[in-house]
Amino acid sequence: MRRLAGLLVVPLLLLSAACGGDDKGSDSASASASAPSKGGFPAITAGAKFGEKPTLAKGSGTPPKELKTNVVSEGDGAKLKNGDAIQVNYLGQAWNSTKPFDNSFDRKQPFDLTLGAGMVIQGWDKGLVGQKVGSRVELVIPPDLGYGAQGQGDIKPNSTLVFVVDILKAKQIPASAKGSEVAQDNVDLPKVGTNTDGKAPSVKIPSKSTPPKKLVSNYVLESKGEVVKGTDSVVVNYVGLLWKDGKTFDSTYATGKTQTFPLAQVTLKGLKNGLTGKKIGSRVLLVVPPDQAFGSKAQQSIPANSTLVFAVDILAKM
Repeated sequence: MRRLAGLLVVPLLLLSAACGGDDKGSDSASASASAPSKGGFPAITAGAKFGEKPTLAKGSGTPPKELKTNVVSEGDGAKLKNGDAIQVNYLGQAWNSTKPFDNSFDRKQPFDLTLGAGMVIQGWDKGLVGQKVGSRVELVIPPDLGYGAQGQGDIKPNSTLVFVVDILKAKQIPASAKGSEVAQDNVDLPKVGTNTDGKAPSVKIPSKSTPPKKLVSNYVLESKGEVVKGTDSVVVNYVGLLWKDGKTFDSTYATGKTQTFPLAQVTLKGLKNGLTGKKIGSRVLLVVPPDQAFGSKAQQSIPANSTLVFAVDILAKM
């Protein structure tokens, strides 16, 4: 099943999770950001305050074999839970290096993810649970909770990773879109279920109709929420099908995990345009013609020149 995460331009580091490993627990410590490395935490040598781009010293001695979490400064927001949509800034480097391999501070674009959804390496999902919004956290992540023996890009195999993470926002995500049902009286368009129980809505594609040549973006359930802008990051549940045969090529419901889309980074034109201008909390039918999808290029289970059909619940905005 093709994952729509591939339709986003996202930081290299956070594209895939590493080889699995058992959680060996995490340590919490408090240490002065300007102090020498102690307890397995390389020192923050500059930019120590929340919101500032940090620099990190090289780790000293043998890196810890277990996940370690240091609260550099504690915020006063809610504690993070699995399933929360969160927004962070971060800087990461290898234990034995002083050169970062990635950071969001330079991009001036915070990173959005759903905690516990497997969108990032396991050290992040495990190390950030229970931390408070507004906190700066330093993570030391062993290879089995990072990128393991295969490495990733500039990250060498079996690298211990060090991150400084500023937790900017977090939101609890509703199970389903809700709102007023909107008539689906065009017999030439797919009909989407209106259930609000958190399960995937049904999508019935008309068997004898020709797919539309222009983008369709229609409410199924219309909420009274805020209108989505093209610069927003939205948390969604969705199911995606092929018009031709009704086969599902992607579904967040199959994994039980929402997806966060920074719309400015979505490369599937019809998905971005179809969600922009709709209201948070709504369910939307999208019919995306080939020229706003993948055109003449086949994509795994999606044949060339395919019209795509989506039922999307816009659950929250970050």
